[in-house]
Amino acid sequence: MSNPSAPPSYDKKDSFPPPPYDGYSGGHPSGFRGADPQPPSYSVACQQPGGYPQPVPPLETLPVNCSDRSGSSGSGEDGFFNSTGWDNKKVRHAFIRKVYSIISLQLLVTVGIIAIFTFVTPLSTFVRRNIAVYYASYAVFLVTYLVLACCEGPRRRFPWNIILLSVFTLAMGFMTGTITSMYDTKAVLLAMVITAIVTIAVTIFCFQTKVDFTSCTGLFCVLGIVVMVTGIVTAIVLSFQYISWLYMLYASIGAIVFTLFLAFDTQLVLGNRRHTISPEDYVYGALEIYLDVVRIFLFLLQITGRRS
Repeated sequence: MSNPSAPPSYDKKDSFPPPPYDGYSGGHPSGFRGADPQPPSYSVACQQPGGYPQPVPPLETLPVNCSDRSGSSGSGEDGFFNSTGWDNKKVRHAFIRKVYSIISLQLLVTVGIIAIFTFVTPLSTFVRRNIAVYYASYAVFLVTYLVLACCEGPRRRFPWNIILLSVFTLAMGFMTGTITSMYDTKAVLLAMVITAIVTIAVTIFCFQTKVDFTSCTGLFCVLGIVVMVTGIVTAIVLSFQYISWLYMLYASIGAIVFTLFLAFDTQLVLGNRRHTISPEDYVYGALEIYLDVVRIFLFLLQITGRRS
């Protein structure tokens, strides 16, 4: 039995062919036996049968629109408020600021028109002699009000909502100025002061109270019907004979009812109540509160005023 041959020398050992490269066994296609090479990348491993398994790709995440939920912006690209963020306090506060900014501009324009009709005698005289101008402004007021109140598209679409609201404000201011031109200047100023006090008091009350006026929609419908019926009866009776107490009664009922309507509409704008309006309806909120304030002023003018 022969002994095994001696192990080969290092020179012969180095001449051996290199082992096949399988991607992870540590061999190298060049036969280099120094330091172990780094593991191949996923792209290389996946291209060869013995490589690493392909990793699971990461899940794609959708971008979060922080402006709608965090309230940092409060409005979308079209300038309107997003109703999904209405519960956010920042969005609601921005909505309230926008509504009351519009109301302030409307009241400033109306007060300016009233001042012109009150202190410019030729203009007030012209209006008294041409009552058709009043009815023309009333027609413009009625058409623009119905469009803004009943049509959601024009009411929410910029700039049509601002244009219609501007026309409405000018028509309402012209009507109010025409009416105030028939009263004494002191009575007009007194009615303005009382209206301002009532408006500020009702607004502060609505900010502080826990009473929810928006949950009494049936009651306010009844009050609206009462004012309408009382106004029709008063107009019919006064067309035949002037009765001072009936005239004052109608004015008192109207002032009280529209003060309650002012509280109702204010809470619709403030939110946190049973009923509220969408942040996109800032024009409608300003429209209703402005109308309530003007109507309160006109009824107070009938109570405290004296025709000049």
